[in-house]
Amino acid sequence: MEYLSQIDDFAKLWLFDPTVSKLIAVVFGVVIIVTVVRLMQRLVIGRYIQDTDLRYNARKAIRFFGFVVAFLYIAAIFSVRFSGLTVAFGIAGAKIAFALQEVIMSVAGWIAIVFGDFYKTGDRILLGGVRGDVIDIGVFRTTVMECGEWVKGDLYNGRIVRLSNSYVFKEPVFNYSHDFPFLWDEIVVPVRFGSDHHLAREILDRVVTGVVGDYTTYAKAAWRDVVNTYRIEDARIDPLVTMVFNENWMDFTVRYVVDYKARRITKDRLFTQILDAFQETDGKVGIASTAVDINLTQAPVFAVRATH
Repeated sequence: MEYLSQIDDFAKLWLFDPTVSKLIAVVFGVVIIVTVVRLMQRLVIGRYIQDTDLRYNARKAIRFFGFVVAFLYIAAIFSVRFSGLTVAFGIAGAKIAFALQEVIMSVAGWIAIVFGDFYKTGDRILLGGVRGDVIDIGVFRTTVMECGEWVKGDLYNGRIVRLSNSYVFKEPVFNYSHDFPFLWDEIVVPVRFGSDHHLAREILDRVVTGVVGDYTTYAKAAWRDVVNTYRIEDARIDPLVTMVFNENWMDFTVRYVVDYKARRITKDRLFTQILDAFQETDGKVGIASTAVDINLTQAPVFAVRATH
């Protein structure tokens, strides 16, 4: 009888205590919310959403919605219990907010990124001194596959960088691919004096049109959308060849639009075809270069001359 009495006292002390019952309700409620969120992610998104980007964003949205529902559920259960501590919580909350201001700024940055359309997964950006492709956008950090650094060109170097979302409020956000997924790029071709500059211009026009012609067609359609969206001039999209000369040679500058992920390979194709075309002119057009003459029989004097 004494043992049963101890069990009864234990049950009255713990099982029927209001705080314990609320904790039990919280556990069951959170388990149900997590289960519903996972079912929605697995069944609804996996079955009815085929687009990769839309599936990713929907999964993130459902997870965030689950966090909000769980927070409101827990707050509703304990609101009556802790209503007398509102002032104390307010003071403590102000101190916590000051200590965690970077975290709060990151969450605010995440909201700005999602609803302000700064960038999305798959975009190539430059943020906080890091350039690369966005591969994940979390509540606190943006994950980027980095380009450049010790690797020349716009190629991946293998580093995955996580940037605080608060950077969107502190520094400019450079987006290479959001509204206009093309870039203007240019190469400079030095042509020696005495060459047929009309023929050189004709070759450069022909080569650049052949290499970037497809880009130009798509870029014009994309640029029309940009002009209709923003207050901006209707810039030239077609390739452009211009020429200046100095005391050594003629510089031909070839300007063109190119896909933001294909700058390096496009330059390779341009230079290769330009060299091939110049060699087929039988000396009418030649590449200029700088040579250094070193006279070892006299005092060390170095002279630089341009070959013509």
